[in-house]
Amino acid sequence: MFSGFNIGSVFIGSYAICAVVGIFIAFPLAVYRYKKLTGDGIPLIFVCFFAAVGVFIGMHLLYGVTNISYWNELTEAADIKEFAALFKSIFGGSVFYGGLIGGIIAGCISIKVQKLPADTAADCLTPAIALFHGFARIGCFMAGCCYGVEWEHGITFTSSIVDSANGVPRVPVQLIEAGFEFLLAGLLWFLLLKAPRSKGKLLPLYLLIYSVGRFILEFWRGDEYRGFILGSSTSQFISIFVFIGSAAFLVSKSSKQLKKKQDQI
Repeated sequence: MFSGFNIGSVFIGSYAICAVVGIFIAFPLAVYRYKKLTGDGIPLIFVCFFAAVGVFIGMHLLYGVTNISYWNELTEAADIKEFAALFKSIFGGSVFYGGLIGGIIAGCISIKVQKLPADTAADCLTPAIALFHGFARIGCFMAGCCYGVEWEHGITFTSSIVDSANGVPRVPVQLIEAGFEFLLAGLLWFLLLKAPRSKGKLLPLYLLIYSVGRFILEFWRGDEYRGFILGSSTSQFISIFVFIGSAAFLVSKSSKQLKKKQDQI
């Protein structure tokens, strides 16, 4: 696989390349649709920016939480150089759910501060989230991270950024998840364009469907360093709460919309 290339002393990873491609394809579509609906797409650009900051913080923070057992090593560092190396080791990876939660929180704050129509903004951004994540998972495959369990008919990595991934055939779970996300993005975009009654429901619908898919796909993940809670992977554990929360929100949202419609009759 192609893990990346060097420009001088700077390494440019394939994950970063795919993530940037995803950003420049997915989120302009969200801004375009928001502009069509409201007449001004600029406010959503600010939402995207602050959401990106939330994604960056959230994905590294949750990765650090999965390594909480190593936090005490930070207090034992001999000097600032060793502290920086340990900090990078503990918080340097990323967990998608952390980025998703961080991005949603930061995006919601930006929407609130700008006093934007929350349902419209969220609906326009939701297909972009799925589309972006699809490209990011392709980046994972190219880099050899987030790899699958061993499988005799799988794909063998030879230059993964994670040494333990190399040398044995593995389930290409990254590509499976990428395909899942692209299909989900297509469904959400269709609903955004063709189903006005889904207003304000696309984000919880995405979270509902994704949490089920992610819970299942985790059984084929082989990168055990990402952490486990009560026998389930960190992402499976979070998926359960995301499913319950999004399902409850959808039921509540539908009930309120139905009541409002009945009151207008």
